Amino acid sequence: MDRIVIDIETKNTFADVGKDNFDALEVSLVGVYSYNQNKFFSFGEDEIEKVSELLKSAGLLIGFSISNFDLPVLRKHFPAEGEFDIFSIPRVDILDEIELALGRRIGLDLLAKINLGVGKNGASLEAAGLYRDGKIEELKNYCLNDVKITKDLYELAKNRGYLLIPRRKNEEPARVNFSLSYFDLST
Repeated sequence: MDRIVIDIETKNTFADVGKDNFDALEVSLVGVYSYNQNKFFSFGEDEIEKVSELLKSAGLLIGFSISNFDLPVLRKHFPAEGEFDIFSIPRVDILDEIELALGRRIGLDLLAKINLGVGKNGASLEAAGLYRDGKIEELKNYCLNDVKITKDLYELAKNRGYLLIPRRKNEEPARVNFSLSYFDLST
């Protein structure tokens, strides 16, 4: 079974369609990293079937806010009553783990900066604009950079057992422990 790191971008935002209206959000790009293939992939809106084939081989999905964004948006493409239920795949959602431990959420950019020393190459809400402006290569770079950052954070948490979380008012960072060995499919 493959471990897949996933991130999606949409053509529109909740500001366009209404809060939590996942069915109205339209996928513009799906970025993934396959551990089995040791390769990054990007799939356009017309390649969802290719995404499906890759995800069907997944024993674990890894992402940042995938439980509350990416998977609900993708659900309409992979209905649970069909042969493939995207929510049946075990997953590690880094943001979920942080929120469970600290009771609050944090952005991927801040998390990457404090743990990896690098940040994102744009803001999430800019992705829809890149799509509308036809800047598909920039959109791919943006999305795959998020996939790489998520992969690097997952590996760091798995290897050292924790991630640092910045606090307000220049206090020492909090430490969120991760027990990801349960999710390691490379036994």
